[in-house]
Amino acid sequence: MGLRSWLDDLSGLIFPNLCEVCSTTLVRGENTLCLQCLCDMPRTNLHRQSFNEIHKRLAGHTPIERAAAYFYYYKESPYARMIQNAKYNSRPRLARTLAAMFAREISADGFFDGIELLLPVPLHYLKEFRRGYNQSREIALGISSVTGIPVGSNLTATRGHSTQTRRGPFERWLNTEGIYAAEDPQELDGKHILLIDDVITTGATILRCADTIHSAAPTATVSVASLGFTHGT
Repeated sequence: MGLRSWLDDLSGLIFPNLCEVCSTTLVRGENTLCLQCLCDMPRTNLHRQSFNEIHKRLAGHTPIERAAAYFYYYKESPYARMIQNAKYNSRPRLARTLAAMFAREISADGFFDGIELLLPVPLHYLKEFRRGYNQSREIALGISSVTGIPVGSNLTATRGHSTQTRRGPFERWLNTEGIYAAEDPQELDGKHILLIDDVITTGATILRCADTIHSAAPTATVSVASLGFTHGT
C-alpha cells in the first residue's frame, strides 16, 4: 500500500466521507453516494427520448434540440437536498461532482455529440457575489471536466429578480422578463449550445435564456440539461 493510500485511509478514519443521501460512511471506490443510494437514485433517463417531458414543458418560441436531467426532484427527498446544499450551503464542489457523475452516465448515449459550448443560466452579479458562486456554472464546469466542451459566459443577467419559489408558471415567466442578455452573439451563431441549470421546474428561466440566445443568434441550436427535474409542475 502506497503512502498516499495509507494517508487517505487514515484521514477517512478521522474525518470519514459520508454518503450525501443516507449519511453512511463511504468505502473505498465510492464517491459522494454509497452504492445503494447511487442505485436507488430516481434517474429520469429522459435523454434517451427524442421528445420528452422537458421538451413539453419548454414548448415556446425557441425549439429545443435535446433535453436531459439527472434525477427527478422531489422537494423533501434526500436527493433534492443535494442540490439545495450545493446551491445554498456554500458547497459548489458538490454541484461539480454531481454534474461530472451525470455527464459520465449519459455521454455513452451520445447526448453531447456535436455540442460546442456550455452556457450556464447566469446570476445577477450582486446575487453571485453574495452567494460566492453560480451553482449553474459549477454544474457546467463539472460537465466540461468530463466532456471537454468549453464553458462560455455569453449569457448575463442584466438585473436581479425576486425568488421564483412559491410562484406559479405564469408568475415565474413574468418574473424573468427582460432579465437576460447575450453578449458577443457572433460567437454563438451556428453553434450547438447546451444550456445548463440546476433544476427545471416550470421551465420559465431556462426558456427565457433559450429565447435570448435565439433572438441574438438565430442560427444557434439550443439543447438543455439540469441536475433536477420536477414532476407535475
